Amino acid sequence: MKKILIIEDDKIIKDIIEFILRKEGYEVEFAFDGLVGFDKIKSFQPDLVITDVLLPYKSGLEIISFAKSQNPMTPIIVISSLGKEDITVVEAFKLGATDILAKPFNPVELKSKLKTFFAA
Repeated sequence: MKKILIIEDDKIIKDIIEFILRKEGYEVEFAFDGLVGFDKIKSFQPDLVITDVLLPYKSGLEIISFAKSQNPMTPIIVISSLGKEDITVVEAFKLGATDILAKPFNPVELKSKLKTFFAA
């Protein structure tokens, strides 16, 4: 079973993503802030990370850098209300983010992205 870590401080968005992932059969852990996110990356060792850009304590950019330092092959989906051209999103890709999911997102789009990452 593939393990996915959600790092999102908006409980409603976290709950929606978690519901979709569990329904699709993924093992899911979550963190509401970047510090807990760091701990979960180390302890849970996710196959994929979904992170918001703007988080308490550690930013999504710091999450990306840390996750890539732990396992450079881990795909990272950034969820953001910022546009694809926003400097923060551009920086996320430079740091190793694999994809972006714009808020509000379509559940079908999320499932499609996951199938792409885990197709083997």
